[in-house]
Amino acid sequence: MSERISLAAAAEQLRAADRIAILTHQFPDGDTLGSAFALCRALRTLGKEARVLCSDPLPEKYDYMWEALAVQDFAPDFACAVDVADAKLLGENLASFADKVALCIDHHATHREYAERLLLNADYAATAMIMVELLDELGVAIDTPMADCLFTGIATDTGCFKYSNVTPLTHRMAARLMECGAHAEAINRAMFDIKSRARLALEQMALSAITYYYRERVAVMLITEEMMKQSGAAEDDMEGLSPLPRQIEGVWVGFTLRQKSDGNYKVSARTGNHADASVICGLLGGGGHARAAGCTLSGSVDEIVDCLLDATARAVPRITE
Repeated sequence: MSERISLAAAAEQLRAADRIAILTHQFPDGDTLGSAFALCRALRTLGKEARVLCSDPLPEKYDYMWEALAVQDFAPDFACAVDVADAKLLGENLASFADKVALCIDHHATHREYAERLLLNADYAATAMIMVELLDELGVAIDTPMADCLFTGIATDTGCFKYSNVTPLTHRMAARLMECGAHAEAINRAMFDIKSRARLALEQMALSAITYYYRERVAVMLITEEMMKQSGAAEDDMEGLSPLPRQIEGVWVGFTLRQKSDGNYKVSARTGNHADASVICGLLGGGGHARAAGCTLSGSVDEIVDCLLDATARAVPRITE
């Protein structure tokens, strides 16, 4: 179990460290990367050595986060994980840090305590919101590059401010980041409007293969390695696909199954107010938020779908009525 700490205690711990590795989760998204690079920039202004580590390649669409950020190569004496709800989400290439994380900063209600100390606020829509407050606690003035990183984290984890996790405070923080120089229009366009031709081809394949269950209240979308190959889609093209099944009229629970290179499937669940995605995925060893959660399953597609349907029926009995 982690020791739960305050913003002040987390800031004190970071001030005491000199060479800091900032760890992100595998399949990185805007929140884990935005939080990490904002913290990295902030720590460097304090005279620290800091670098961001990730098991997977960083998507090019986020390259403005590390633009003009010099590479620092050093042996870290402190590891801080951001937006990583479970040590296993660090991924294979960062697995050696799993039992060496001194501080974790996160907003997932289903967080599995693995770090020595934990700064957690499950009421916030994004870890980037915690990071705004932490930078204030550190006494770091948020400049434009930091604001771009943090705005991205908030925007992506709220679906461009559409999800139920958005509160008045979410908007106030985003507005403050805009006042600090965040390029809100450009970021929202890059995150939500621009699609490559390969992404459109992949989306067409995936949508054409959606299957429905429980009187069409559950929709399952499959993305295979073969689809990725045929479409020419890259990892960058994956973001934003998971919500599609849930956007279909009448669907309570939408699942996206992504085949991984090791043969397992990464499952992303999206729900409306009829169901809690974190409860469904929690029954299968995963976790997340009420409206967006995930897990990893092995087996054939039919076996995995059966598992998902069983968990859904257990978590939401009336879906079978």
